[in-house]
Amino acid sequence: MSETRLAELDAALPGLARKIRVLEAIAWPDGIEERFLADWRAGRPQLPEVTLAPRDHSADVEALESLAGQCDTGHPAGAFLAATARSYACAGCMLGAIGTPAFTDYSARLYQRPDHYYERQQMTPLDAARFFLDTTDALLDSRSIPATQANIPAEDFAVWMRAEVDAFFGPGQVKVVLDPDLASKAIAGATRIRLRASARFSELDKAQLLQHEAFVHVGTALNGRAQPRLASLALGAPRTTLTQEGIAMLAELLTGSIDIQRLRRIALRVVAVQQALDGADFIEVFKGFLDAGQSEEESFRSTQRVFRGADVRGGGAFTKDACYVIGMLGVHTLLRVAVRDNRPELLRQLFAGRMSAGDVVRLAPLFESGWLEQPRYVPPWASDLRRLAAALAFSAFVGRIKLEAVSLERFVELEEE
Repeated sequence: MSETRLAELDAALPGLARKIRVLEAIAWPDGIEERFLADWRAGRPQLPEVTLAPRDHSADVEALESLAGQCDTGHPAGAFLAATARSYACAGCMLGAIGTPAFTDYSARLYQRPDHYYERQQMTPLDAARFFLDTTDALLDSRSIPATQANIPAEDFAVWMRAEVDAFFGPGQVKVVLDPDLASKAIAGATRIRLRASARFSELDKAQLLQHEAFVHVGTALNGRAQPRLASLALGAPRTTLTQEGIAMLAELLTGSIDIQRLRRIALRVVAVQQALDGADFIEVFKGFLDAGQSEEESFRSTQRVFRGADVRGGGAFTKDACYVIGMLGVHTLLRVAVRDNRPELLRQLFAGRMSAGDVVRLAPLFESGWLEQPRYVPPWASDLRRLAAALAFSAFVGRIKLEAVSLERFVELEEE
């Protein structure tokens, strides 16, 4: 593939990709939460009434498939463009199937299912989620962990975050705005971080959202935009979600920004997606979140995430939440292997754009030759290989310790021997 043709395809892809707006297409209208909770509190729970309107993206899907077919997949950049175009085409098909069983099938192609079995690791995302829940159950039952106080208004939180992102990216490079219609507490684009205007934030939210939304999601998008030869690295293609969320979750873990309640929320969503796939309806999944200790408002929003685009009567789901846990484990493994194989450059290149784990390896020769540029914005935790390698080495060894073979009494016995 000639440089000229590659540049033409790279320039054409963003225009096609931006027509596929997944979260916008499956968003619920205002008022549903209030009606549902009012009925719930009155003792007459009813399934939310949501009009599921498929979007016809057939022309866009055809154009994306055509672009993918024109890419030279023997060239690393050509392979990236083809895979990215087909990812958006799959998302377009998913939006055309909103409200039908096919919606879930396409969603699973993009984001996996909780019960997807990873042969080499002999585990599923659901296994990992249940492990985290079982492990943290004992800690929560001990009542030794204080409840997190969310008492910072969104306006005050935004003022704090603006100062932090200005310090990292430069003044005015990234906007922090309030959005009254946002389902999540926060969501990041390339140059804007949106916060839910009605939300109240905790001190723990500060480091978590800064590391996750700003330093990872915004940082990778801006680094991708700065690539002179492959600007499509800035696109948040569905195929990169697993790795993007994996990096962001790992960032929280390695910087001590994640707390036990957030880890449980992430794991509970994985379990909830599987429940919906197995036939549980909206009310049944909602009750599951309530039983796990979430408030009525947070339980509704967590359940809403699962059923966006799917039938609230159960049997289908928007499976994106399945990718957070397995994504974190996948990125952690990638970094460990990179350290083991003396490939430290891959750690930095992970932030050069929005990529999958396979892209990081596939595009490595282009970074080595200088065809692709090194990232400008790299979080502090990933900038110092000495510290990161120490953490990865320790975690690799500690994973070999079999806790089921150890009891607290054994520590006393060891001292007495």
